[in-house]
Amino acid sequence: MKRTRLADGLDVTSIGLGSAPLGGLFSAVSDADAEATLAAGWSAGIRFYDTAPLYGFGLAEQRLGAFLRQQKRDSYAISTKVGRLLRAPGGATVEDDHYKDAPALRPQFDFSYDGVMRSVEESLDRLGLDRVDVLLVHDPDDHYDDAVSGAFRALMRLRDDGTVKAIGSGMNQSEMLTRFAEAVPVDCFLLAGRYTLLDQGALEALFPVCAARNIGILLGGIYNSGILANPHAGAKFNYEDADAALVARALALDELCRKHGTELKAAALQFCMAHPAVTVAVMGARNAAEVADNIAMSKRAVPQAFWQELRAKNLVDARAPLPGGA
Repeated sequence: MKRTRLADGLDVTSIGLGSAPLGGLFSAVSDADAEATLAAGWSAGIRFYDTAPLYGFGLAEQRLGAFLRQQKRDSYAISTKVGRLLRAPGGATVEDDHYKDAPALRPQFDFSYDGVMRSVEESLDRLGLDRVDVLLVHDPDDHYDDAVSGAFRALMRLRDDGTVKAIGSGMNQSEMLTRFAEAVPVDCFLLAGRYTLLDQGALEALFPVCAARNIGILLGGIYNSGILANPHAGAKFNYEDADAALVARALALDELCRKHGTELKAAALQFCMAHPAVTVAVMGARNAAEVADNIAMSKRAVPQAFWQELRAKNLVDARAPLPGGA
């Protein structure tokens, strides 16, 4: 699988495996299915893995670590996130309903310097690893000042002393990532859902500033939580039920794909990978079949006529590069 330089001394595969589904996002996943998913990704050549304490309240980190401990440490790269500490239920909690069959813990926001240092130690304990390669400040939407003065200060120290190779932030919005790019010497961002066939908001400011500052993009949410994998009434967009207008747009894209004899998932993935700012397409999966499907979609033929009609009908931002230069 193609590799790209993300930071000094850190090369990553062009497709990565996201572990939120392995933490039981929307539906439970068995230990056996989680292991089979990771094994399938490894066999396909995937060597970049993304996780977070939030995903299954520690379950995704535990499952990913159990698999990666069986591999040579220098043969893969892994990212995890900071900004949430897992604690016993009680008090103010966040996001406690998306993950099924998860441990009896709840994430609590903490973007302080000390909180980030604790978070890293606890993630390494759950992973059973001595280090991670990338650390990302996770969803500091309402905590910009704390992230800059606390979390990023801790991450810069960890990068400076060689504990990690790359730092950045992971968010579902591009506006604050643009602010971080201008305020903090980051290496990469994980952007979820804001550069897809349905949403090209990152083109406005984030991608240009990242190109200017050599900041890599780990792109998640390529199927926008599922609507671009299987568009239908009740499909998810940005982790919630999609409204009727979004469903209609996704169905129109699906119809155009069918007209040209291809699949919406293939078009969605290849559209994202065509942008030069995108370093890694981070694809979630909950079983081995989904991993195989993701790899197949990255290679599936999408006719130039499809991209040309997509452009002609103004179904994507005119600034978005398309495969083959359409």
